[in-house]
Amino acid sequence: MDVGKYDLNDTEILQFDPQQTELALTTKDLQVYYGKNHAFYDGSLQFERYKITSLIGASGSGKSTFLRSLNRMNDGVARVTGQIWYRGLDVNSPQINVYQMRKQIGMVFQRPNPFSKSIRDNITFAVRENGIKEQKKLDEIVETSLKQAALWDEVKDDLNKSALSLSGGQQQRLCIARAIAMQPDILLMDEPASALDPISTLKVEETMMELKKNYTIIIVTHNMQQASRVSDYTAFFHLGHVIEYAQTKNIFTFPQKRATDDYVSGNFG
Repeated sequence: MDVGKYDLNDTEILQFDPQQTELALTTKDLQVYYGKNHAFYDGSLQFERYKITSLIGASGSGKSTFLRSLNRMNDGVARVTGQIWYRGLDVNSPQINVYQMRKQIGMVFQRPNPFSKSIRDNITFAVRENGIKEQKKLDEIVETSLKQAALWDEVKDDLNKSALSLSGGQQQRLCIARAIAMQPDILLMDEPASALDPISTLKVEETMMELKKNYTIIIVTHNMQQASRVSDYTAFFHLGHVIEYAQTKNIFTFPQKRATDDYVSGNFG
């Protein structure tokens, strides 16, 4: 199938009424360039607070490139133009303190990357660096974060063990706990379950469903079944463009664009 045959300018992009919907993040005319390669185009999207939004599409469609731009993870790697609005501030502005911003827009990566430290120290390292030293408060943060990441009951008696001794699924949930220990507002997840077995994947998905009570989650996933299970909204990316953005149930049952229909039907990807 010639996947380049679709009209990339024929898009269906969901727009929220800010008077009725609380928005966590908005991008306007976001473009990403790797050198002379224009990798991502026309990224004007809105993300509702306390919802899960999935970004789907074939490899190379631009979804991870877009996600990593949202908290400036592409700095030094790519040139990003356009605006990323978070609480009245343009995240993409050169005046933004990137370190401070990432406390509010955290990230969990594709492969678990715990520190070579104890389970406890993985949670408290950044918190201590941020000025919290009181042991009682640190203990509270460890317990709360691990509970929110659905890991507490499995590790509460082994907090001084190396994080590297945990299973892959446990390591990923530890990385989620480490991210939320800083109490971010938004959590970005780049294919967080792609390296995990089905049981561990289910636990991560259950964790996400629980976390959206307190966090806005934007997730890149290659797993369409996962997107349909966990997300409220889904954006379909194709060749660096957002083709369709709608409620997840509509993307998977009544897609408005042929490219979306072909992708979710398994005709390419």
